[in-house]
This record gives sequence, structure tokens and C-alpha cells, in this order.
Amino acid sequence: MKRTLSLLVNNQLGVLNRLTNLFLRKGMNIESLAVAPVNESSISMMTIVVKVVEEQEVEKIKLQLDKQIDVIQITDISEQIAMTN
Repeated sequence: MKRTLSLLVNNQLGVLNRLTNLFLRKGMNIESLAVAPVNESSISMMTIVVKVVEEQEVEKIKLQLDKQIDVIQITDISEQIAMTN
């Protein structure tokens, strides 16, 4: 199943690399990635689509992402996207 995570992160050098490496270490392939600054130039929105076998994988990666100092907010928007399709 595909899961879509939306993250608010600090817009700083190396943040994208550190966060994508978390997915690499967990053996999760990123199928889609979009990053753009929001109104404040110091914050960016990341939208990441990953394919997972078990729901536990998503919960584990969310916990790991939440531990990162540059991550402000994590939202699983998979269900919102499914309802609009």
C-alpha cells in the first residue's frame, strides 16, 4: 500500500538529505518526493509517498522523523488523498 506523509521542516542545508537517509536505513523506497518553501522562507513543506507492506512501517518511520530536530510537524495524508480520488 502507498502512504503519503506531509512534513513541515526547517528550510536548512542538509535537512532533505538527513530525512531521506532515514527512509534508506529503514529499507523504504521513496516513490515520490516534493519539497517547497511555505510563506516563511525558513520553513518548507515536504510531501513523501512511500510503498509499505505493513502499517507498522509507517508508524516506525513517523517516530524516527519526529525525533529529528528539523522536523516541525508530520501528518499522514493518505486517507485525505484517497477520499478526493
